[in-house]
Amino acid sequence: MPLREKLNQQTKSLNRMEDHMGDRTFDRPVLVRNGQFIQEIRSLDHAFDFLDEWPRERRGPIFETAFRACQRAYDGQIPLSVARDAVAGFARSVKILQEPLAPLPWMSGTKSGRGGVAA
Repeated sequence: MPLREKLNQQTKSLNRMEDHMGDRTFDRPVLVRNGQFIQEIRSLDHAFDFLDEWPRERRGPIFETAFRACQRAYDGQIPLSVARDAVAGFARSVKILQEPLAPLPWMSGTKSGRGGVAA
């Protein structure tokens, strides 16, 4: 097979994979604290990675519920939003859920009459 044709085939395969993953993207990410960092769980694939990395000795019924919800969403049995909420519920139960930070007033301030931002 010529190299150009092989590259085109690989590109098409990657595009199909991206389209497939795009179908499993949450409407908004679940934010979890991971030590000093905040991790974004943006899709079903990210949720599976997060749950898979969770220590086995710290898993319990709420973990299992979140995992089953992700499996059912993957199989198309329930909406992605239900899986997203289950992952968020698990993160809340283990006290690592990070609520989105509200923007500081000067970041989203109201405009003054002269096109600036009110101080």
